[in-house]
Amino acid sequence: MKILVHGASGRMGKVLIKIIEEGYNNSSLAGAVGRNINDFNGEADCIIDFSNHTTTESLVTYAVKEKLPLVIATTGHTKDELRIINNASKEIPIFMSANMSLGIALLVELAKKAVLTMPDADIEIIEKHHNRKLDSPSGTAFMLAKEIKKVKPDLVFNLGRSGDKKREKNEMGIHAIRYGNVVGDHEVIIGTDTQTISLKHEAHDRALFAEGAILAAQFLLKQEPGLYSMHDMIG
Repeated sequence: MKILVHGASGRMGKVLIKIIEEGYNNSSLAGAVGRNINDFNGEADCIIDFSNHTTTESLVTYAVKEKLPLVIATTGHTKDELRIINNASKEIPIFMSANMSLGIALLVELAKKAVLTMPDADIEIIEKHHNRKLDSPSGTAFMLAKEIKKVKPDLVFNLGRSGDKKREKNEMGIHAIRYGNVVGDHEVIIGTDTQTISLKHEAHDRALFAEGAILAAQFLLKQEPGLYSMHDMIG
């Protein structure tokens, strides 16, 4: 499978190129570009995007024109950008996830099951990242929160709790911590007055996100047009 890397100059783009060049899962590098997808002049089987959400329109337009499956591993998309992605998924297969880790996908499923099993529990999400990360809370933390809300629709998000007001029963706290060179830690705490379940995923190396993106690309090659996620891939 020949992969075109979009966002090659970024930290994750460089990691992805290295993993592909090592031949992970029989992948090969078709080409690598920065934030201008039109700089590529060659043949590819799939595009993996680790750039920035602001490039969405040009990236998606190119993928549709060339009929190339597209893996989007960026976060922070606006409503208009999400609309562009959704419309394009009617013509090509698109895989989109705020986190390309299979471990995070498993964490999502375990958290949802725990919340269903303990419907009266309080729920808190804590995420930790390096001190250079721009967005807070992380896209993965929001993804976890939104997935949990699917099984407990009355939940209300509370971002970085502060003040002198007591915790509401239906709120879910989402907290961001920034220090050092943390790759990415996400913890879901589900607690009652008598017991607590803590589900945690720690990313030790950014290579895991690159590997997940390559697996997603291979998954897309077998799919019809549509919008896919980690849930679809792991079943």
